[in-house]
Amino acid sequence: MQIISSSSSIFFSPVCANLITVTSVLVALLVVLLQWRLHRKKQRQKLPPGSMGWPYIGETLRLYTENPNSFFATRQNKYGEIFKTHILGCPCVMISSPEAARMVLVSKAHMFKPTYPTSKERMIGPEALFFHQGPYHSTLKRLVQSSFMPSALRPTVSHIELLVLQILSSWTSPKSINTLEHMKRYAFDVAIMSAFGDKEEPGELEAIKLLYQRLEKGYNSMPLDVPGTLFHKSMKARRELSKELRKLIEKRRESRREGGGLLGVLLGAKDQKRNGLSDSQIADNIIGVIFAATDTTASVLTWLLKYLHDQPNLLQEVSREQVCIRQKTKEENRRISWEDTRKMPLTTRVIQETLRAASVLSFTFREAVQDVEYNGYLIPKGWKVLPLFRRIHHSPDFFPEPEKFDPSRFEVTSCNVDRCHQKLTRSCHLGMACTHAQEVSWLNLRCLSCFTTSLPLSDGKWKEARKGYNMVLSLCPRMVYQ
Repeated sequence: MQIISSSSSIFFSPVCANLITVTSVLVALLVVLLQWRLHRKKQRQKLPPGSMGWPYIGETLRLYTENPNSFFATRQNKYGEIFKTHILGCPCVMISSPEAARMVLVSKAHMFKPTYPTSKERMIGPEALFFHQGPYHSTLKRLVQSSFMPSALRPTVSHIELLVLQILSSWTSPKSINTLEHMKRYAFDVAIMSAFGDKEEPGELEAIKLLYQRLEKGYNSMPLDVPGTLFHKSMKARRELSKELRKLIEKRRESRREGGGLLGVLLGAKDQKRNGLSDSQIADNIIGVIFAATDTTASVLTWLLKYLHDQPNLLQEVSREQVCIRQKTKEENRRISWEDTRKMPLTTRVIQETLRAASVLSFTFREAVQDVEYNGYLIPKGWKVLPLFRRIHHSPDFFPEPEKFDPSRFEVTSCNVDRCHQKLTRSCHLGMACTHAQEVSWLNLRCLSCFTTSLPLSDGKWKEARKGYNMVLSLCPRMVYQ
């Protein structure tokens, strides 16, 4: 019996061991599966309400076939101030309250990184500060901002004035003027001056200007790098632009002359180990600043002229304010100064209201770098977050009669528009990818206002060309601004 018992124990022992192993694995898998299902159920419960649309496509087709403002308004009315959707191949959370926007852009900005479509990142350059966080981003942001501090901008006012006079001198034709195109040229010239300074030879910058203009045509194109496509042509221009920028960078390095503009600041930058920025880092950030300071600034300038044209009484009031400044500069035989641009209270309010009413940037992209909880909802890591600026700026809860153009709403800080809303209107809606271009953009707006309000805008007729949202102004201006 002892022998049988011993052999039986030997025979059944491996079987029992295998059964125990298999059972343990199955139990472990079951526990993991249950935890995963509970996590998914919890996540679904905490995600904001909304529709993700079709697999992969999401609601992208509806976004492109509908008016974007209607698209977002419909979903906000249905789901509330925070809702989810799926557009442009990405799961997204839309937010439409000042508190949520401030959380994403200011108070918890470290939890959300700026992001762009891959195609635009390739065109601007991966070393641009827009696409980074951490020490590199902080260093570049400090350098770029130093180029646009009031102390750096003061000497540029007279040069911006000359650019304004130059573009207005072309408005003598009786033909219609495509205002947006003219404003783009003006904003682009100011951006080039800010990037390279005012001492560079015009001929040396001409190739850079032409290549950048070829590049920007593909910013919103489909990322198909196939010969003949707009994206392919733009990427070719980008490579050529890099070569031209490297030539200019090398020339300044060899001459041991850092020069002016943002380029001079970047060339002179050194870290604690006395290492400078590479040519590619400098080139990418130069292109990024030009990108940030051109299109949206031009759009705001266009709407500014449109709103002034539509309200003759307001135009007269602004004109009186600007005529006083112009008379003073003539009496003192000088050009407009930085101090003059600070003495335009009505013009400043008109600019603020233009930024609010036009809302040229409907939203901006951010990406959650970690799971974030807001108002009981989960914003998962990797999801895009879109603050809907236009919905905020056109909310009657914050701006009474939002469709009415009323600069007086910015007269005092105790009005219905609190500081948070003013900050959002001023900083976010210049459309800048970062705040470094804010001051130069405001300088553009004030300087242009100083001259265009002398033109008989009420004699012209505005035609809205919806293709590209161009505004066409027909007028024969008297050259009273000279």
